[in-house]
Amino acid sequence: MTPGSEAALPGGPPAPPRRPTARAARPEPSREPRAVPGRGLRGFVGESVAELKKVEWPTQAQLIQGVVVVLIACVIVGLFLYACDLIFKRLVQDVFL
Repeated sequence: MTPGSEAALPGGPPAPPRRPTARAARPEPSREPRAVPGRGLRGFVGESVAELKKVEWPTQAQLIQGVVVVLIACVIVGLFLYACDLIFKRLVQDVFL
């Protein structure tokens, strides 16, 4: 038997009465208007354009800096993978072949 079970053990004290569990409150329905069915693709595109107008786009200098950082990171990772490939290729040839 696990703690909190309703049955009492023979010869032991009676089981405590079970307390009623509180029910979770039902969430209130949203006051926001529901999406109108049938707006479909036109509504999606309109909302997407509205959201894109809110975006703070990077300046040209920020964009160039970001591209340079990504290219440098790619070169570093590529060189690391190339070095690992050379090391493991040599190891496999010497040990297993």
